[in-house]
Order: sequence, then structure tokens, then C-alpha cells
Amino acid sequence: MTVRPDVRFLDRRTPPHVMTLVLLAGLSALAMNIFLPSLPNMTAFFNTEYRLMQLSVSLYLAMNAVLQIFIGPISDRFGRRPVLLWTMALFLVATLGTLLSTSIEVFLLFRMAQAIVVSTMVLSRAAVRDMVSQDEAASVLGYVTMGMAIVPMMSPMIGGVLDELWGWQASFVLLFVIGAAILALTWADMGETATIRPITLAAQFRQYPELLVSPRFWGYCLAAAFASGSFFAYLGGAPYVGSEVFGMTPAMLGLYFGAPALGYGFGNFLSGRYSVRVGVNNMVLWGTLITFFGLALLIILFIMGFATPELFFGLFISVGLGNGMVLPNATAGMLSVRPHLAGTASGLGGAIMIAGGAILSALAGALLGQGSGPMPLLLLMFGSACASVLSILYVIRRARQVGA
Repeated sequence: MTVRPDVRFLDRRTPPHVMTLVLLAGLSALAMNIFLPSLPNMTAFFNTEYRLMQLSVSLYLAMNAVLQIFIGPISDRFGRRPVLLWTMALFLVATLGTLLSTSIEVFLLFRMAQAIVVSTMVLSRAAVRDMVSQDEAASVLGYVTMGMAIVPMMSPMIGGVLDELWGWQASFVLLFVIGAAILALTWADMGETATIRPITLAAQFRQYPELLVSPRFWGYCLAAAFASGSFFAYLGGAPYVGSEVFGMTPAMLGLYFGAPALGYGFGNFLSGRYSVRVGVNNMVLWGTLITFFGLALLIILFIMGFATPELFFGLFISVGLGNGMVLPNATAGMLSVRPHLAGTASGLGGAIMIAGGAILSALAGALLGQGSGPMPLLLLMFGSACASVLSILYVIRRARQVGA
């Protein structure tokens, strides 16, 4: 579809308003990182080790990846609206479970269940692709994710303050309240955008090979996976570096932790402003190069002895900027390789991206231990950035070969 359909806010007979899509995507980001400044205090509360507490990030990401494999095809079969409503209700139940947890094992179980909220990210972007063409989808996704950039920027700060005032549970109470409000908004505004096809789920899954044999689909997925992998490694390792290496309080860590979101918001703005004009491939390439050179500069400065929290967190703005340019455009690219499988591609592509993030997040937590500095984390992120550049260069080469 190349012409945007008519949209009326709070009218379930029309596609969702862009603000609803922003809030849906923002809820997924909020659930990801609002509690991260509390990880050291949660480690003490559950009387466990940081590497086990950090599994609340990596296991969450792994479950995100698994669920996305199923959410996409299910939404192609039954529609975006009912899948969103049911999965958000399950998210609220899981959030209550985290609040009632008294052991690390029970907490991690409900934390994994919270990953069902990934449907809000998967289906908000699938809904965009349902409504508009590839390059315009990249532009709309850029504006949507620019709008939600305030969430990863502000939520760690809010989470850190809530932790100091009322303990780590306060962040999950806020998650429940906001989740309930967005569920009500989705029920009132989310009109169906998918063209529902009357085929079985088994037939849906048999269409996966159509995507998996596409070199360009893999190239877009890997470019997004490795670019975002740098950020997921940051999620897994930065709380430890901030609290243990730089001695920061939860509130201060939350304030600094959101620095990459400043770059992410600007990168999303650039995507929204220029993707239609310059094309998704060029935007992805520029974004990966910005992340690559930003991390290279940070490593060089740390080797020279300029190891300060302001420099560490400040230069991660380049990672956010690169991701803000890469993710909307790579996502639009992967959804457009086979447009009739947009929901399936959104789920499968997201699964590949998040699975890579889960691995890098867990690896970051494993590399950082007693006495370690930030360098293992920086080198891990730099390696991921290198791989993202190579991935999009492959896509560009392949596109020239097939005339796409």
C-alpha cells in the first residue's frame, strides 16, 4: 500500500494513530531498562551474585527472541489487534509476579514471562509496514522510534530515583500502571491493519524458508543485530561499570545511563527526515560507520588514560545515534524483502536481532567481574560494530547484483 489510510484517533474502525504506536513501542523499551540502575541493589536483596542478577537482562532478551518467532506468524493469521491485547494482558500478570517474588529463581521466571511485551514492538512496526511503502515505512518508523527515544533516556533515571526512594519494586509498580493504561488505549484506538489470510499456523511457519533463503533479508537482520548488539552489550555491562568501577549511586547511574538515547533520538529524526530521500541502505551504512568510529575513539581515549564516567557514557551517544539510523531503515528493509510476510518478517527478524543481543548482553556480564575495568565491554561492542558494517556492505553489494 502506497497511500496512507485514513486514521481517526480512538476509532477502532481505522488504523492506529501514530501516538498509539509510539506508546506501544515505548512500553517494550520501558520494560527493558527501567530497573537497570537497581541491578546492584537487587543483587543484594536476593542475596545472589551480579552475574546471576544480570540474567534478568540476557534471559529476558533470549525469551524476546523466541517469542518473536511465533508472534509474527500468529499476527499474520489472526490480526495485530487481538494479539496485542492478549499479550499485553499477560504482561501485566507477569509484572505482578515480579513484584511478589521472594527468590532470584522466581523473579527470573516472571522476568522471562514479561518478555511477552515484545509483541508491542513487533506489531507496532508491522502495522507501519501494513500501511505504507518501504521507504516511507523507514521514515514513519524513524519518527515513531524518535518519539519513544525519551523512554530509554528517561526510564533509567526514573528507575534510579524510584530505587533510592522506595526500593527496586517501585519500578515494577510503575511498569504495571503504565502497561494497564496503554492496554486501555490500544483497545480503544488500535484498528486492524493486517490483511488476514485464512491459512493455518503450520502453513505460516512453512513460509519461513522464503525469508531464510533471502540473502538480503539476512543482511538486513545481521546489520540490525550487530548494530543493536553494541547497545545490548551496554545494557548488560554498563550498570556494573557505573556502580563498581566509577562508584556511582543508582540515581546518578540512571542519569548517565540514558545518554545513548540522546543520540538515538537524533538518529531517529535523521531517519524520519532523510530515509525517503537517500534510501534505507545508505542510512544503515552511515549509521553503522558512526557507531564504529565512536567506539574506536572511546577505546583510544581510554588506552591513553582518559577514563572518566563523563567520557564513558558521553561517547556512547554515538552508539545511540548509529542505532537510531540503522534500526528503522534495516527494519524497513527486512520487512520489504517479502512484503506479504511483513508480520512474519518482523517477528523472525526481531528474533534474530534480539537473540544476538541476548548473547552479547550475557557475554558482557560474564566478562565484567571483580577488578575488571570497562575495556572488555568496549572491545566486545567494537567487534559487534565492525560486523554491522560488513553486513550492510554485503546487502548493498547484493542489491546491486539483483537490481533491487
